[in-house]
Amino acid sequence: MSLPELPNTRNPRELRKALLRLRLEMHRQEIRHESGQLLEPLQRVRGMGSSLHEGLGIKHAPLWGIGAVVALGFLTGKGVRSGNLTRLVRLGGSLLPLIRLYLQGSRRH
Repeated sequence: MSLPELPNTRNPRELRKALLRLRLEMHRQEIRHESGQLLEPLQRVRGMGSSLHEGLGIKHAPLWGIGAVVALGFLTGKGVRSGNLTRLVRLGGSLLPLIRLYLQGSRRH
């Protein structure tokens, strides 16, 4: 963020050029500041995601999250009160890859 050098002359043309450079630098800094403020919530969300991964120590946390959403969708969806067996079969089929990942992870440790 170094400022452009001011000319030592009293030439109006050189002074206008220096003024224009100062304005451009001011606009660059303003844009940099505003974009930093706009991206701050995104950086915070990214930080929360990585800290959630590290803090809980859960491998494949996004997959477990998707599995939980799928399970809740099947269990609270329409027709669950009528006891549809097909809905439970679909739930088991959806969760099967997650269960396999969990079992492979526990065998390695």
